Amino acid sequence: MIWPGPASSRAAGGLAEHAYRAIRNAIQEGQLEAGQRVLELELCAWLKVSRTPIREAMRRLQSDGMLVHAPGGGLSVAQHDLRAVAELYDVRERLEGTAAALAARFADATEIHMLQAMLDSHRQLPDDPKLHARENTLFHEQIYRAAHNRFLIKSLQDLHDSVVLLGRTTFAAPGRIAEALAEHQAIVTAIARRDEVAAEDLARRHVRRGYELRLNAMAEAARAGSQHRIDSRRETPDKK
Repeated sequence: MIWPGPASSRAAGGLAEHAYRAIRNAIQEGQLEAGQRVLELELCAWLKVSRTPIREAMRRLQSDGMLVHAPGGGLSVAQHDLRAVAELYDVRERLEGTAAALAARFADATEIHMLQAMLDSHRQLPDDPKLHARENTLFHEQIYRAAHNRFLIKSLQDLHDSVVLLGRTTFAAPGRIAEALAEHQAIVTAIARRDEVAAEDLARRHVRRGYELRLNAMAEAARAGSQHRIDSRRETPDKK
């Protein structure tokens, strides 16, 4: 048996990392939807790699909580029920509020300038929900860094992995892009004036509004699915 040398090991590790990032991004972008079965051979064909790096990537995504065991075997993209969504947003509200308060206390002038510059650039973006969702993630990550608490950053990044499993971004709701920009501006203004109480309150309200929109989106999806099933039954002729 010929054991792989250091170079081939690094190459295998690089392919596994590439596969991990690609599958993770596909989940975050909604190309792989919550509840969808993830097939190893299909991923191999898509990424043009062997099964070994795909398996390693899938193990990591299981560890991240983004893939779970599917009924009947195999893996599927994790999905959350209403109770889990409520729990997720409850914790997120508390942590986002804490991050904003700490940013108001510890952010330096450069970090505050960066936050404002990000908002100024967001106002120039087209009304593309996915684009604003990506920029929203970067904006919140900047607040986390400005809070200067490594453990808080790790907790919030882990929560973000769960949020992306919830489906279509809430920025798709009518008027949400402009509304979120106004909420972000209020948070940055509070951070800039070192008002910890206001920064925390505004951040928590921002998350609560996101939760309301998330519930609305889930209700609409449920209604659409129910209507689709009704229409399908009407189109299927009775077999007598």
